[in-house]
Amino acid sequence: MRDGIPVTVLCGPLGAGKTTTVNHLLENNDGRSIAVLVNDMGSVNVDADLLSAGTDLAADGGVAELSNGCICCERQDDLETEVARLASEREFESLVVEASGISEPAPIARLFTTGSRAAAAYDLDTMVTVVDAERFLAAFGDDDQVERETTPGDTDRPLSDLMVEQIEYADVVLLNKIDLIDEADAARAEELIGELVPRAQVHRTTHGRIDAGKILGTGLYDPGETGSGAGWQQGTSEHAHGHADDAHDHDQAHDHGHDHASPDEVYNVSSFVYERRQPFHPERIHGLFGDLPASVVRSKGVFWVAGRDEEALLVSQAGPNARIEVLGPWLASLSEIERDLYRSNRPDVEWDDEHGDRRTELVFIAQDIDEDALVARLDDCLVTDEEWADGVDDETFPAGDEESLAIRIR
Repeated sequence: MRDGIPVTVLCGPLGAGKTTTVNHLLENNDGRSIAVLVNDMGSVNVDADLLSAGTDLAADGGVAELSNGCICCERQDDLETEVARLASEREFESLVVEASGISEPAPIARLFTTGSRAAAAYDLDTMVTVVDAERFLAAFGDDDQVERETTPGDTDRPLSDLMVEQIEYADVVLLNKIDLIDEADAARAEELIGELVPRAQVHRTTHGRIDAGKILGTGLYDPGETGSGAGWQQGTSEHAHGHADDAHDHDQAHDHGHDHASPDEVYNVSSFVYERRQPFHPERIHGLFGDLPASVVRSKGVFWVAGRDEEALLVSQAGPNARIEVLGPWLASLSEIERDLYRSNRPDVEWDDEHGDRRTELVFIAQDIDEDALVARLDDCLVTDEEWADGVDDETFPAGDEESLAIRIR
């Protein structure tokens, strides 16, 4: 009988909609009290900031973050420490762990099912994988049969292989952004997922909207069943006790002990943060967002546009699609009383004597990225001193309550 705090782990590729799903859970959870831990491979955890901005849980530590590393390997000790801290300091009914986009699910599951401090306080309840329906089909939809590599080989594994691993380990698969494909493609995607993991429940979602009861407290996780995919078998309990036959060679090679490579090495993924205290020219940065290198699989962050000193903009890009929306007002644009009150409650806000909190902070996650070349292009999008002095009008990006701007990357 389970008596620990139930844990739902959200895995899924970069940009699939995990943070959007968690935000929906925080706002629509049937009265459950939920704690959230967010993992990001970048040194700036944008997802945790977005969750904290949307929920009062952040005020007393209900949204925790682990940045600059993957919780399935190099940050696993930190994950164990943080979830143990949450259990000792707070009372809540469910824990939701949002893994980074390059996390492999099996090592995370083992943390909650073996003799650790986390396992003592928690019960692993549901493994959820969120996938972008359109990108999933782009990766697999043309294949007659989806096959999974069983040996790593000498070259880097493609991200599509990681996506398969995340799907195969799921109790529940959320086929997200379903509104972007037609019914025939949706049915095909469901069929492919069914081939990969016949036992998983598949739900179509838009903007991560899912009934809380379908991914919280489901009791679906079964160490003898979860991880059973088409053509291969992986049981968490078998790995935990070191029992593996030849069919497990691939997973053992990527099981992150001290002698194994982390996902960023295996999948050749790297990240960097672009930070500036000077605004972009609206037309030039719009053009760059529509012409990002194909190697950039995910980017997200806050940016400052000249002519828009009142509002911070948020860009979120995954694969060939980017979306830009108003995040909210810059603190520097508020009245002095409001600004000082907020800063007294959030002493961690970075403040510049000249520009206040206005800034650009973008995280880029890519394969084989030429970081210097992309930084140079971004710098070219900054306003010049002459442009800034003359003034720049922004009619490119949405303002206030306007709908977000969608950009299709060339």
